[in-house]
Parts: sequence; C-alpha cells; structure tokens
Amino acid sequence: MAYPSKHYGLSCNGALRVVLVLFVMFFVGYIVGPGLFSKGSSNAASCSCDCDCSQELELLWPVEFINNSYPDCGKHNPEMGEEMQKNAVDLISDEIGLQRRVAKERLEQTRESAITARSTSSQYQLEAQKCSAHTQTCEEGRERAEAGLVEERKLTAWWEQRALELGWRENMT
Repeated sequence: MAYPSKHYGLSCNGALRVVLVLFVMFFVGYIVGPGLFSKGSSNAASCSCDCDCSQELELLWPVEFINNSYPDCGKHNPEMGEEMQKNAVDLISDEIGLQRRVAKERLEQTRESAITARSTSSQYQLEAQKCSAHTQTCEEGRERAEAGLVEERKLTAWWEQRALELGWRENMT
C-alpha cells in the first residue's frame, strides 16, 4: 500500500533541514574555528601561517578578522609584516587610491581613443567628399555624353531622311 505524498514530503523536508544545518555548522566551525583557537595560543612556532597575505581585501570585516586571526603571519617578511599591521582604513584607502589610478588610466585611454576616432572620422569624411565630387563629375560627363548621343541620333535621322528624299535606297548593291 502506498503512503500519501504529504507523508513523504514532511519527513524528507525535515531530514534535509537537519543535514543542511549540520553542514552549515561544520562549515562555519571549519572556517572560524582555527582563527578562534589560535588567538589563545602564545606559541608562535605552532602557527602554521599558510595564508596568502598579499591578496586584495575588499570588505572591512574580513580584513579585521584576518589581521586578528593570524598575528604572526608575515613576520619573516618585513613588507608583509607592514602590510598586515595596517588597519582596515589604510587598506581601504589604498584600495580607493588604486581604483582612482585605474579609473584615470582608463579615462586617458578613452580620451585617446576618442581623439583617434575623430581623426579617422574626419579622414573618412574627406575621402567621402572627394568620392562624392568625383561621382558628381562622372555623372555630369555621362549626362553630357547622353545629350550628345541624343543630338547625334537626331542628326543621323535627319541625314537619313534627306538621303531617302534624294533617292537613296538601303539595298543599292
């Protein structure tokens, strides 16, 4: 005998929720746990500083968390140590300065591209004007030739008519 579908839905949803909650708790414990336990440890040799402290950090809370979680990180490298000692405001102001420089460079590239585009556009306009002038000259020449042809046909027809009047025949062999 089959169970109603709502009976399956309740037990599956409940089990799925339990598994999901356990997974989230494990994941949070895995990420936050080492940082919490390393604060209480005074042994600098036990710190397995396996972090890449040179990554750019964009949010305030991860910067403070990392600075507080790995106090000995970067001590062997003076530049890295200085970078880790900076507070979050300094890091954010450095990031803003970097973003400003990038924006200025992009703006300069855009301006140069616009100048190049204007120059190219004016060159194409000059070529188009030349082409248009040549086309107009050719069109005037064609019209003159057409008018001359019409005039020549009239003259030919007149001479033919005059020849016929004087007794000329086409088959005079």
